[in-house]
Amino acid sequence: MTIRGKFKGLDDAGRAAVTAVGGAAYTEGGTFTHDASVSAFTFRCQVPAGPDDGEDEAALGAMAALDAHGHPYEILHVAVTDMRRIKIRRKGRGV
Repeated sequence: MTIRGKFKGLDDAGRAAVTAVGGAAYTEGGTFTHDASVSAFTFRCQVPAGPDDGEDEAALGAMAALDAHGHPYEILHVAVTDMRRIKIRRKGRGV
């Protein structure tokens, strides 16, 4: 899951907390990348999915992970990539 948004009224302690969990990795706790002023952000998180879970369940899980950080925000865009649907092409091996 990738959520793009902007912080609303982030104080100095909030900026320090966001910077502390910065990075581009997809983790269950989530990571932030942000602009220089720490006002706009991209939040990346990995949401474990059950066999019947869809995009709505994944979005709710990602928003719960974002809410767990406790910073006021406004969501601008949410993107879901279902890894169960990714096909890996393997190069053929010479015989």
